[in-house]
Amino acid sequence: MQGNTKKMGVMTDVHRRFLQLLMTHGVLEECDIKRLQKHCYKVHDCNATIEKLEDFINNINSVLESLYIEIKKGVTEDDGRPIYALVNLATTSISKMASDFAENELDLFRKALELIIDSDTGFASSTNILNLVDQLKGKKMRKKEAEHVLQKFVQNKWLIEKEGEFTLHGRAILEMDQYIRETYPDAVKVCNICRGLLIQGQSCETCGIRMHLPCVAKYFQASSEPHCPHCNDYWPHEVPEVFNPEKERETGLSRSNKRSSRSRQH
Repeated sequence: MQGNTKKMGVMTDVHRRFLQLLMTHGVLEECDIKRLQKHCYKVHDCNATIEKLEDFINNINSVLESLYIEIKKGVTEDDGRPIYALVNLATTSISKMASDFAENELDLFRKALELIIDSDTGFASSTNILNLVDQLKGKKMRKKEAEHVLQKFVQNKWLIEKEGEFTLHGRAILEMDQYIRETYPDAVKVCNICRGLLIQGQSCETCGIRMHLPCVAKYFQASSEPHCPHCNDYWPHEVPEVFNPEKERETGLSRSNKRSSRSRQH
């Protein structure tokens, strides 16, 4: 044991309410997490100074550690928005989903997951997923039912749907990182920059390395001529923009100002 022992956090009513509300959401973006934190202080301790978010979450995590639960921070794969999810470290996340879904529904999720991991794009078409309905364990499921179940996965933030194609939600990636690496060791893809699990991203046409879109954006931020960090060949894809919370806030504010001025006119 090393000398620097970790200080055990103290859970106040503010922390407890925050944790309960995060549990009901499962996953939240950083702006919503900050809003939630402010709300909890307002309800329980309006005179207290709001603790720095990182310290606030570390405090909760030090108490949750013995329960093998953790509030984990990640970013969305498509645009790099910071997200926070409550993650169960003790079980594979598919068994964590067991309380919300039946056996045949969980098996449908496994089949979708496998197709997503095996694909080059990180997406699986609803047609391909629904074609596997006959192979499901447990109670027989019709395709119409399976379509509803896929929508349920989207509502519960396990999957994202884009134009009839499904990929993993940031929550699922945070929750299932270890499970996916252990279950699909030959098919799993890793980002060359952050070494994190990669579902969707860009790849080098010469050497085949892959990078998350937010990692591509940051890595090539200052380069007019982007070259692969591994083989130095020209990077053949359009470089996405880096996520900027300030810019996001401004567009959000201008949107809400427009809305309020419209409502004043009516």
